[in-house]
Amino acid sequence: EDENVTVKEEKEPFGVKEEEEAISIKEKEEDVLGVKREEVEGEEVEAGDLIDTRERPDSHSDSGKSPSGEPDPETPKPAGKHHCSHCGKSFTWLGYLKRHERTHTGEKPFQCSQCGKSFTVLVNLKRHERLHTGEKPYHCSQCGKSFTQLGNLKQHEWTHTEEKPYHCFQCENRFSRSVDLKAHERTHTGEKPFQCSQCGKSFTVVANLKRHERIHTGEKPFQCSHCGKSFTQLGHLKKHKWTHTGEKPYHCSHCGKRFSRSGDLKTHETTHIGEKPFQCSQCGKSYVKSQYLKEHKRIHTGEKLTQCS
Repeated sequence: EDENVTVKEEKEPFGVKEEEEAISIKEKEEDVLGVKREEVEGEEVEAGDLIDTRERPDSHSDSGKSPSGEPDPETPKPAGKHHCSHCGKSFTWLGYLKRHERTHTGEKPFQCSQCGKSFTVLVNLKRHERLHTGEKPYHCSQCGKSFTQLGNLKQHEWTHTEEKPYHCFQCENRFSRSVDLKAHERTHTGEKPFQCSQCGKSFTVVANLKRHERIHTGEKPFQCSHCGKSFTQLGHLKKHKWTHTGEKPYHCSHCGKRFSRSGDLKTHETTHIGEKPFQCSQCGKSYVKSQYLKEHKRIHTGEKLTQCS
């Protein structure tokens, strides 16, 4: 069950989104959502790191020449004249060029003091540190839900407006998040770029790979605050909590009876339609529950039910 997860489940939440699990995917969306602009405006850089390439107040003239008429070496370069020596791309600010060059050199000068993970830009380190502190500074004005990233808040707000700006050119399905569009497009291409290093199984989205890897590691990071039971998925923990709270969100459309688990509702619904999907291979008798079939099979095997003494 851990492996058969839809893209919707990956978002748990906004419902069950496992926001931190999908962080690598979301960072790719930031160009679309304007988060990269926040990175440019909000990043703290050392004095002199960003050099304004426009003319300074103390420059001699618009011509870029000294009073003697000779070219003035102190005059700043015109905008867009900071070139990357690796690919030739131009930048108006030296600080932007330095940050860009890290994509070629692989340099990651900003390191997390808690776990040692490194980043190429300071704003990404600050965003990462919220995983440790639990800080969620971005709040939805409509429902009050909080997020660690501005981009995640913007995407969440579309759930209120039902805006779906990302559409598939192959089938015209529309999505409120670009990450969901990318995952959907892989259903057309068959691409599964995320591979398990232990067994080689591949997945269309990274969150499903991480969820799968817990089968190998045995990790169960989601713990019930009521009884201490742990789960591999946040969605499973939420459903488990209903056993403590008494919440029963699944109701029968035939009689209105309510259930805390979707599986129990499906079993109940068979009593209305007369369906008995579990059939004995030896005598053909059918049952509405697999448990009833297992008990019946003991008639053929001669196995006796164990009873408490």
